[in-house]
Amino acid sequence: MPVDRWEACLAGSGGQGIISAGIILAEAAVLAGLNAVQTQSYGPESRGGASRAEVVLSDGEIDYAKTTRPDVLLALTADACTKYAARTKTGGLLIVDDQVDPVPPGPYLLIRAPITRIAVSDLGRPIVANIVALGVLAALTEIVPIDVLEEAVLARVPRGTEELNRTALRRGFQAGRESGPPAHAPAKESSRTSTTGVP
Repeated sequence: MPVDRWEACLAGSGGQGIISAGIILAEAAVLAGLNAVQTQSYGPESRGGASRAEVVLSDGEIDYAKTTRPDVLLALTADACTKYAARTKTGGLLIVDDQVDPVPPGPYLLIRAPITRIAVSDLGRPIVANIVALGVLAALTEIVPIDVLEEAVLARVPRGTEELNRTALRRGFQAGRESGPPAHAPAKESSRTSTTGVP
């Protein structure tokens, strides 16, 4: 689909793979024929501190690499949600892990998805929560095709973990489809919440 300029902010804590997720999303966008810029920031601690990745995509030139009013904020922790939710553009999409509470009110489409629950309870590997999150994001935004995103994931993950990460991505995509409509669908309300998970 035509993409004039699309911004995403992925936020959580150190150790959740936020930066890797941002890199993978940008690489998938390039594979899909878009221009992409990815930037990142870390908290003072390598684990437990704040972590944020920003991705800007366009089918034209990108004249500014940082996000200004993200079309999508993906927050895996309550702290990240509280810190960055207000930056989300009006009518944009706020995706949060279903364990995040509270979520600040705002003029965005709110989607809760069982990201951590899928990684921990279903797959037994908390480390793949970032890949689950990418699947959710792909389902809700349709910014890159899922097969292209899978190609980017498999090119980045450690050797021997390909099947685990493929499953994590597909489970996230399924959860995203069950959690809400694609972001480009008109929202009838200022926010929508879904806690639907995967079977």
